[in-house]
Amino acid sequence: MTTAPAHITVLLEEAVAALRVRPDGTYVDCTYGRGGHSRLLLSQLGPAGRLIAFDRDPQAIANAATINDPRFTAVHAPFSELNERLSALGLSKVDGVLMDLGVSSPQIDEAERGFSFRFDAPLDMRMDTTRGMTAAEWLATATREHIAEVIKDYGEERFAGKVATAIVAARGEHPIATTRQLAQIVAKAVRTREPGQDPATRTFQAIRIFINRELEELALTLPVAFDWLATGGRLSVISFHSLEDRIVKRFMADAAEADKLPKKLPVRAADIAQPRLNVIGKPVRPSAAEVSANPRSRSAILRVAERTGAA
Repeated sequence: MTTAPAHITVLLEEAVAALRVRPDGTYVDCTYGRGGHSRLLLSQLGPAGRLIAFDRDPQAIANAATINDPRFTAVHAPFSELNERLSALGLSKVDGVLMDLGVSSPQIDEAERGFSFRFDAPLDMRMDTTRGMTAAEWLATATREHIAEVIKDYGEERFAGKVATAIVAARGEHPIATTRQLAQIVAKAVRTREPGQDPATRTFQAIRIFINRELEELALTLPVAFDWLATGGRLSVISFHSLEDRIVKRFMADAAEADKLPKKLPVRAADIAQPRLNVIGKPVRPSAAEVSANPRSRSAILRVAERTGAA
């Protein structure tokens, strides 16, 4: 097994500060990872405070087990199960929800996970290695059209058709079982690429997002997380690529809009339903110092919103 470098939590102080943590509040960390945000949250909670951390990665949950704190509960589940899991814990509302999206450094840097083309390893890509189809299994059975659609939609790859054709042709000769095999197939199909970017980058991103249903999970969970917030509770979300950020931005913008009525309608302002959510401040990006210390943070963007008292 490869030894992964220590995970560096992105926008650590900013994401937690945005929640305006109350010592006696109840908070949810939807993406525990290696616990950077969770540990800082716990340090700001008093004896009556509570933190529930979700992660679908068994290794992340194993790391969470090292936190011996009665205020802390770790849940091995995708955050799309937020509603049923919080209900099972006897909760009714929470004071803040934090989501740090994307892939953690250990997932990328441990060859066995199959996320990276930098290593030759089994083509897995599952965040939860206890269930679901691996990337290799999907590539062995998916149609050329479906593969092309996934690579185009989730990787924004302009050569998606050529990559899909090459994958189908290659699997006809031998199974595509490792990351190196896939990377080599893509490299032959993608002749040009942006400076400094490997030809396989977009394809690997696309397949990972598809295998883990990352965008679907996010779109399903945002309204659920919002519903769980008490009045004044905050949602703090860090995304790492445009597809994620677009979903977060649109959700917050839509929830922050009051009911639209026809112009010149004789309705008093007090009678118009107010927005259920306020967007807080401008999007936050990592400082130059953080990007220099952790280049993987360069694409991160933090958006924050607060639950209003409107129904």
